[in-house]
Amino acid sequence: MSISASQVKELREISGVGMMECKKALVETDGNIQKALDLLRANSSLKAEKKASRVAADGAVMIADNSAYCSLVEINSETDFAAKDSQFKDFAIDVANYLSNNQVNDIGDLRTEFEGKRQSLIQSIGENIQLRRLATLEVPSNGCIGAYVHLDGRLAAIVSIDTENKDLAKDLAMHVSATNPSCLKSEDINPELLERERSIFLAQAKNSGKDSSIMEKMVEGKVKRFLSEVTLLSQSFVKDPDQSIEELLVDNNASIISFARFKVGEGIEVEVKDFAAEVAEQLQQ
Repeated sequence: MSISASQVKELREISGVGMMECKKALVETDGNIQKALDLLRANSSLKAEKKASRVAADGAVMIADNSAYCSLVEINSETDFAAKDSQFKDFAIDVANYLSNNQVNDIGDLRTEFEGKRQSLIQSIGENIQLRRLATLEVPSNGCIGAYVHLDGRLAAIVSIDTENKDLAKDLAMHVSATNPSCLKSEDINPELLERERSIFLAQAKNSGKDSSIMEKMVEGKVKRFLSEVTLLSQSFVKDPDQSIEELLVDNNASIISFARFKVGEGIEVEVKDFAAEVAEQLQQ
């Protein structure tokens, strides 16, 4: 039978599913809106499950806070196009609003809360959507939390300090966003990361042809420089490179308690395809 544009539009508005899928469902159910809706719902879990296997490395980072805590959450989509979709943005705002009113410390709990809405969004925009990670810092007594979100919404950081200096905390959050420190101080660095860097420096020193005593000094010098670059307290303050973060804190009689930084997609391996191969794959499907 012939399916009208108004029928497709009506089903689209009810279900949030794409136009082509709505039309297909209406054709299969002879134009019955309710049966078409049931068919779409019956197929939704399977389709969402298939899409969930696709890599989601784009998206946005959101910050939610109140007087007791501050949360940082990364929400992923497959493409920048989907991340700019109004439905994705609304979903991200819903997540942030929920976090502003409910302290959540585990990403699994947040995923459970939003699983239904996530599945519906997947069906609507046709991409894998993931709540990837979450960090929540509690506001310290006699302290505060500073937050920074980059203009593109893909990079953000939060920092808690032991004094009520909002400007300092915000500057520190901006610094953390820009420099991506691995830890607060050198004692906190991952031993495996340090050993890996040391072995690289040692291999470089051996290639120099120097004697062992000089090589040892070369390696220790590079290790020291590496630690100064990746530990927050040792880094040069981005707003004043002549001052270290540790010196900045001393000047303000403050200490950093904890921090968190998310950049959209970092650490996710994305398969790169050439355009011709991608088109050929879509044609085969």
